[in-house]
Amino acid sequence: MNDSVVQVKNVSVVLGGYYHALKHVNVDLPAGKVVGFIGPSGAGKTTLIRSIVGRQRLSSGSITINGMPAGSAKLRSQMSYMTQEVSVYNDLTVQENLRYFATMFGIARKEMGKAISDILRTVDMSDHASQLVGKLSGGQKQRVSLAIALIGYPKLMVLDEPTVGLDPVLREQLWQLFRELAAKGTTLIISSHVMDEAERCDDLLLIRNGELLAHGSPKALCEQTGTRSVEQSFLKLVGVKQ
Repeated sequence: MNDSVVQVKNVSVVLGGYYHALKHVNVDLPAGKVVGFIGPSGAGKTTLIRSIVGRQRLSSGSITINGMPAGSAKLRSQMSYMTQEVSVYNDLTVQENLRYFATMFGIARKEMGKAISDILRTVDMSDHASQLVGKLSGGQKQRVSLAIALIGYPKLMVLDEPTVGLDPVLREQLWQLFRELAAKGTTLIISSHVMDEAERCDDLLLIRNGELLAHGSPKALCEQTGTRSVEQSFLKLVGVKQ
């Protein structure tokens, strides 16, 4: 039995007719885990994420999620996508933003109040529910974006650089939340260029120049490369002498 939630088969993406953003990527991503896409800026992480959520045209290959082609209408209620850019309305309050997106998601009106309260509590934004998003700090806006991604508690959450620019305390809180969600059966795909975040993941894809360098748990990658950290593993795989 295959317990992978995402299957990427020989995927290549060429942008502008010449730039190879992804090169023949093959990988199966496990269900109910925190899966990290790790690599430097420009490595291809966002292109792979956009491909998985159905927002990037593939030059070759295929991606399926729970047996359905990426981008299928039936997947919309099963997954969420948090982009690098904060996707909220500055002229609405935190609660109004959540109510708007919950309506778009199809949450029943009678269930909406409790659903929004639960999500606000989860991202520690209950005290800011009535505040205009435009008045919030960058980190608070990031949490509102995450709250929107949590609407309906989808089984697959795709988060592109969700902790970038956040202070260490908030980063720690969010990673604790990610672990709790995974423990309840949610699959989280999280991209990052910060190597220390890789150690927090169950499963890792090390990506560079559009290519998949390695795939496995942090422990397995260290054993494979004879190193003590994921960062050292990455450097060894790209041929940097240490």
